[in-house]
Amino acid sequence: MLIFWERRLVFLATPKAGSTAIEAALEGLANLAVQRPAELKHTDFRTFRQFIAPWLQSATGDAFTTVALMREPLSWLQSWYRFRQRDDQDDPAHPMTGVSFAEFSRLYASGTAGSLADVGSQSGFLTDGPSRVDRIFRYEDMEAFTDFLEDRLDCALRLPHINVPPAADVTLNADQHSNLMQALEADLAIYRTL
Repeated sequence: MLIFWERRLVFLATPKAGSTAIEAALEGLANLAVQRPAELKHTDFRTFRQFIAPWLQSATGDAFTTVALMREPLSWLQSWYRFRQRDDQDDPAHPMTGVSFAEFSRLYASGTAGSLADVGSQSGFLTDGPSRVDRIFRYEDMEAFTDFLEDRLDCALRLPHINVPPAADVTLNADQHSNLMQALEADLAIYRTL
């Protein structure tokens, strides 16, 4: 999470949607950069509205605009899978060893808390009941997002290419794909509006 005090802007760092690159590029411009621990770095919209927005409002008398990125939902889950696979070669006992993307997707769709695929959802991160982040940009249209930031922060941005997970087989058969798309419907509904 990055807070730009004078510009009344807050960047909420959606997990697996380029947040590390954004923070690397903008940390020097932010008045407050929360990068660790992950629970604070990835403060969701509900938590922001409940705890941080009231504090900012009382300190400034102004509401802050929230902005975030959202990744295409299937690509987002594939990124989570690759991220969780990253240490398998060095640790034969790693819990993801031998877990296919099809199995990861099945676990995700089942909603089993505590499973290897318990990664939440983008819709859960970006919304609080009927309210949502003020400005959500598609991760796949980074140019629109950087144009917005350049205008709002009055700066030129160059985003580094960092924290990229390794390649992995993320194929699904038609039935697996269909089941996963049903599980991702809340995310897809938001993504279609962007």
